[in-house]
Amino acid sequence: MFTTILFDLDGTLTDPKPGITKSVQYALAHFGIEEPDLDKLEPFIGPPLQDSFREFYGMDEKQAWEAVEKYRERFSRVGWSENALYPGMDGMLARLKAAGCRLGVASSKPEYFVQKILDHFRVAQYFDVAVGSGLDGSRSKKEEVIERAIEQLGGKDGCPPERTVMVGDRRFDVEGARTLGLPCIGVSFGYAAPGELEQSGAVRIADSVEELERILRE
Repeated sequence: MFTTILFDLDGTLTDPKPGITKSVQYALAHFGIEEPDLDKLEPFIGPPLQDSFREFYGMDEKQAWEAVEKYRERFSRVGWSENALYPGMDGMLARLKAAGCRLGVASSKPEYFVQKILDHFRVAQYFDVAVGSGLDGSRSKKEEVIERAIEQLGGKDGCPPERTVMVGDRRFDVEGARTLGLPCIGVSFGYAAPGELEQSGAVRIADSVEELERILRE
């Protein structure tokens, strides 16, 4: 059984689609870009926002950061709460904690919002650490976030690779974990494209919260 389990937040612990996509929509409107179909904005869930604005809308670095600021204008007001904990997630976390596992969150979302969301859903008590990116864009790469979480949990001595695992819904989670020599379990109920988790090297794929718990407790 894994003794240290790190979770992504968006698309793994919670379904953040309304808050994220509506805030992206708000930011795009600032640039005169109208996107009425929120489904088309799902690729923004997971990776750093500034990267997505550059990749999907051809923005330069200055424009991308301006878009991030507009996004946060709405997200900090209402978007963070347009979110839902996946059914059964709180029970799974409680059981893993009771079994002696150390749990952490490693998210590309700014750490301020990570903590706010965990508090909102009353699951913060299950996590030994909750790490996110900086509001200034620091620690935005997934491997940096995971590495920081591991440091806070005692480094490699406290988190031996054979007993530590990352759980996430996008290739960024898998690739970030692999960079640090850790396995990653993918969850298909998040926002990965078909085949994305398999192609990026997830060691297992869970199709439900119940299946995820079975895998983690094996």
